[in-house]
Amino acid sequence: MRNFKKLLSLILISMFSVILIGCGSNEKNEEASIEDATLKIGLMPAVDTAPILIAQKNGYFKDAGIDVEIEIYNNAQNRQSALQSNAIDGAMTDFIAVATNVDGGFDIKATTMTDGMFPVLATEGATDKKDIKVGMMEVSVSNYLIDKWLGDKYNVEKVFINEIPARLAALKSGEVDMSLFPEPVASNGELQGLKKNVYGMDDEFSADCLVFTGKAISEKPNTIKAFHEAYNKAVEEINKNPEIAKDILIEKIPNTNPAVKDIMVLPTYKKAALPSDEYLQSVIDWTEKTLNKDLSVKPADLLEGKFVK
Repeated sequence: MRNFKKLLSLILISMFSVILIGCGSNEKNEEASIEDATLKIGLMPAVDTAPILIAQKNGYFKDAGIDVEIEIYNNAQNRQSALQSNAIDGAMTDFIAVATNVDGGFDIKATTMTDGMFPVLATEGATDKKDIKVGMMEVSVSNYLIDKWLGDKYNVEKVFINEIPARLAALKSGEVDMSLFPEPVASNGELQGLKKNVYGMDDEFSADCLVFTGKAISEKPNTIKAFHEAYNKAVEEINKNPEIAKDILIEKIPNTNPAVKDIMVLPTYKKAALPSDEYLQSVIDWTEKTLNKDLSVKPADLLEGKFVK
């Protein structure tokens, strides 16, 4: 009888231990499945931002169960530093920068194109010259577009000025003849007496994009997926009434003169999508030629497509 009681006690202890271990395991699994639903996004003062700003204002992110914190940068280098230090999870940038970043070992992926508009501002009489100085950022879409739009019309001396306000000041002072700016900054310059020239964004694809760090993609995939769904909902709203894009840009982008509403040029906003490999290879080829450097990247290295499927 005594042996039976000992055996029964051992069985009960073993069963209780299994239950405790099972509960602990479930708790750990539940903890592991809890995903941080907050995203910190770095934007530039550009029309690309409108769907993100509308999604935030209209509560689309909140409805999707996520919290999005937005910071607008005037200097792409500051945005880049924030991205590399994981101070932000994602950022608005371009495929030229993505190609050089990934080649340099920085773990980021583009998850969608964004829709930009980049007029060229010029001083009085600059368009009549053959030899011109043009302000731009070096490793960026601005350099890419200047080559594409002005390279066969002018002898271009490139002047690299990363900060947008400093670039505008250089143009107004006559230090450069032309500069490329994102809308609505370009329209601000037009109001100040500069001539705005709009060149067609005639590519099927855009060189602008939204990226997320590898860390964010690994740790917050559901949150990033919800972000893109809210983005698409905002695009639908803007395409019904483009005036809401102008209003939110004037409201949220610092130092934007409300008078730009009548002259601001908007792109055609598209839902989240990625470019073809052929387009990206052309961007990589241009970047290699411009930087006089071979890049050890291919189009697939720059993309994460699971959020646009």
